Amino acid sequence: MMSSPNINYSSLAEANPFRETEQHDEATTKADDAKSFTAAAHLDPLNDHEPENEDTPRNSGIMIHMVPETGRARWNHIEDLDSFFSRMYNYQQKHGFQVIILDEVFQVLEFGFVVWLLTFVTYCIRHDVLFGDALPPPNHTKTTLSDVIRPTGECVTQISWFAYLVIFIAAIYLGFRLLKMIYHITQYADIKKFYNTALGIEDSDLDNTTWHEVQQRIRKVQAEQHMCIDKESLTELDIYHRVLRFKNYLVALMNKQLLPVRFQLPFLGEICSLSRGMLFNIDFILFRGPGSPFQNNWQLRDEFAVRSNQTELAQRLSKLILCVALVNLLLAPVIFIWQLIYFSFSYANILRKEPSALGLRTWSNYGRLYLRHFNELDHELDARLNRAYEYADRYLSSFSSPLAAVIARNLLFVSGGLLLLILAFGIYEEHVFQVEHVLTIIAVLTVVGVVCRTLIPDENMIWCPEQLMTAILAHVHYLPTEWKQHAHTALVRNEFSNFFQFKAGYLLSEIFSPFVTPFVLILVFRPKAMEIVKFFRTFTVSVRGVGNVCSFAQMDVRKHGNPDWQLNSDLEEFAKPQQTSLVGGKTEMSLVRFTLNNPEWQMPKEASLFIKGIREHAIEELVQAKTSTIHENPLTHSLISFGTIGEEYCSIANSVLAAQLSPAQMDLSQSLRPGGYPVAGSDFRQMLQQNLTASVGPLDSMRRLRLSKAEGRLEGPADTLLYSLYGVEPRLSKNPMSVGVADMCLSALYLHELSQQKRKARQSRIVEMEDEQPGPSHWQRPPGAGGAAPQPPAASSSRHNVITSKAAESTPLLGSIRS
Repeated sequence: MMSSPNINYSSLAEANPFRETEQHDEATTKADDAKSFTAAAHLDPLNDHEPENEDTPRNSGIMIHMVPETGRARWNHIEDLDSFFSRMYNYQQKHGFQVIILDEVFQVLEFGFVVWLLTFVTYCIRHDVLFGDALPPPNHTKTTLSDVIRPTGECVTQISWFAYLVIFIAAIYLGFRLLKMIYHITQYADIKKFYNTALGIEDSDLDNTTWHEVQQRIRKVQAEQHMCIDKESLTELDIYHRVLRFKNYLVALMNKQLLPVRFQLPFLGEICSLSRGMLFNIDFILFRGPGSPFQNNWQLRDEFAVRSNQTELAQRLSKLILCVALVNLLLAPVIFIWQLIYFSFSYANILRKEPSALGLRTWSNYGRLYLRHFNELDHELDARLNRAYEYADRYLSSFSSPLAAVIARNLLFVSGGLLLLILAFGIYEEHVFQVEHVLTIIAVLTVVGVVCRTLIPDENMIWCPEQLMTAILAHVHYLPTEWKQHAHTALVRNEFSNFFQFKAGYLLSEIFSPFVTPFVLILVFRPKAMEIVKFFRTFTVSVRGVGNVCSFAQMDVRKHGNPDWQLNSDLEEFAKPQQTSLVGGKTEMSLVRFTLNNPEWQMPKEASLFIKGIREHAIEELVQAKTSTIHENPLTHSLISFGTIGEEYCSIANSVLAAQLSPAQMDLSQSLRPGGYPVAGSDFRQMLQQNLTASVGPLDSMRRLRLSKAEGRLEGPADTLLYSLYGVEPRLSKNPMSVGVADMCLSALYLHELSQQKRKARQSRIVEMEDEQPGPSHWQRPPGAGGAAPQPPAASSSRHNVITSKAAESTPLLGSIRS
């Protein structure tokens, strides 16, 4: 057991270059008491460590010697909580110790198998006998395996010195993999003990336990054992920061367009791609490699706090990118051969049975990073994108090229005729299949037929791109605003295909990425070294007990919110520089999603006011639509769009719009807008019936839309936008259903409608200002129909102060003492 050292917290906080200036919360005021009782924190899980609950007062002079439980004391202080929590997350997601160990072992065996198989095929097989160029021994009536395979001694003598060199290098790499596997086994053995002992979760119960439940137990263990001794208790956001620290930085870099995603290739033009190899290199350069901005898992290098040396830091980062690119260029042939072999072995059996698998689509790495929320774990992202898969596939499949369709029909006719002829001959005489290259011709004709069928549109398909794009937006939450009302155009279709690409295109980009990655790093990523340094300096914040994190990941809507997505911002705020905000409502949407998946999180005051403001604004618009002659507003538009997604969603939207207003909703509307709205015997229900029809009740549809148990607590959030719009519903209040999926879909559509309304109001105001003030204007007209935000005058480039957060759980970190 390690006791807590006596640390001067105030002096260390003042010396911290990324210090935050804020009031300490209640937990911080009790820091001294908590640290003086660190030794007893793990003894009694029921003891809350308050003085009035102690059997013996502190100053009584009586000394009590207690022997700690070794099983509960070993996690008293964990130095690298980032790695520990990441392994805990992987342990739960990968279903326990046995599955993880088997996966590790098989990964090593796969590499050894590939090396052995290539060596065996090259030097231990008589290819002339195998291919029929040489006859088998005279006493053999047919070719046997012993005729094809060389004896072991003869096989060894056939191996060249170059092959021995390759085998030697492969053996060294295999040795490193074995050591890594052993290290991972020891680490996960410790995680297994933590799950079984501290959390009380056996491996057999992992599949019945959600990550949300694991997270709540981790917080209880922290209160008992103080895994992180710099903070009395861990919040949900603290744990997410630990697991997703670097991923949050990548999400922000993507939003700021600082990642090498788009580049020009000869003869091909602009390409949008982000391969796994590129992501690995970016992660190594920015976070984990020697010379990267981060000196360890939780702390940025101290040099980034000094404003005068950013040029030196940019040059150092530029050299690091160049060195990594040259190493990639040197190893490109080896990596290419390995990836070609790996993908061939992985997909050979699938393609043999189902060649059409190459015609399926998948979310690209670029799309996954672009569409990812801050503080969103992998399984949460997968569940959200999986719900959008069907709509995305139908949207892209609805486009067809008449020219390509005509060519495909004729190629399909020719290939089908040839394939039928060969099969007919083969049925008549099986010797036909033994003719040279006949099987190859059959395989090629089959692939041609599969490709041609994907190019021919379904004659029974109904083309509704806007409706499909609305359904996609409801689930993925982030799409460029310029796409609205342009989903039918080829430009939007091509841009969206970068998010949702063919499986064949994905495989080809991964296989050939070793030759592309070095040049992209040098020509595209390296010139952005200065911008990246400024980004880390400007958007890094210290969180007590967590370390240095991306300030955007704090989801502080007051500092990083976009004015177009704020309800309480006026038009004058739009003139302020927006270097600290993100496009597409990334901060606001991430906050809404995080509160739905973690309803117990005690959010800061600004975040609480933002969430509360959205719900109150929605109730006000609902009352307005139902009690006045004005029925069209962002909420009704959102509900109608929400109802077009599917039958379940339609039922919920119909129920919200058709339900009677509750007294609480009327009182809230009166308080927000004194005088209220004139009650009109309007045609509201007729308007509703023209847009929505439903055949199932709201409770049934909510049961169908239950959250996946992997995405949040099983009973779901109790305070959501949908519950606010339903009003006081006895059935819902007694039986709260998990409506987080539907609520997030509606919230996304509603926030997009509100932001569009804000942009239109701002543009109208800008036009009025230009008309009232003749002469050159300081505003630039928004380009095109997309309604992009106007470009304000650029701020001085000399300002690069580190932005700090005043979120409730964020207090100054103790320098680099511990994380």
